[in-house]
Amino acid sequence: MKPAYRKYAGIIAPIWVGCFVLLLCAYMFLLAPQKKSKQRIEQKFAEVKQTYERTVSAADDEAKADLTKQVEDLRDRLGQFVIESEDAADLTFDISEIASEKQVTSFSIKSRDKQAAPAGLDSDHLSEKHIHISFTAGFPQFAGFLNAVERNRPVLFIDKFMIRRSDDETSGHQVNMDLAVFVRKQQES
Repeated sequence: MKPAYRKYAGIIAPIWVGCFVLLLCAYMFLLAPQKKSKQRIEQKFAEVKQTYERTVSAADDEAKADLTKQVEDLRDRLGQFVIESEDAADLTFDISEIASEKQVTSFSIKSRDKQAAPAGLDSDHLSEKHIHISFTAGFPQFAGFLNAVERNRPVLFIDKFMIRRSDDETSGHQVNMDLAVFVRKQQES
């Protein structure tokens, strides 16, 4: 290279490097944070737009009918697992009828007064009702009774049961069961 170009390159190169460093710092401290902020704003905008579209579609009569049907289906499904508080007293009678149909002997049923919130769920709308039953039955009667209890509506949950084997083969085995059922609490107006 000629000495004039070398002198010119020696002056221009540090100026270019300095400008490059200055522009890089400006990008990192000024423009990069704005890019992140822009992405957050775009994400919030997308969420609001999606909510708006759902709201507009919910205003549609067909969507309203579909949502109403979904709510009714969910209420029906809930009805399989929850009993109304005024129907809870009839539950012991229903279990007694199942026991007489399955021909179990020495049947006794006790409704526990304690109604608590379901385990792990602090609910203002549901409570648990516990029922203790004991009876004597052979294995076929026990299996039939257990099957009938499991198929009952509302669903009865068997917390625990114990079978004490009979010493005499002609008499049935002693069975103790603790059942639980979800009860809808009466809402105060």
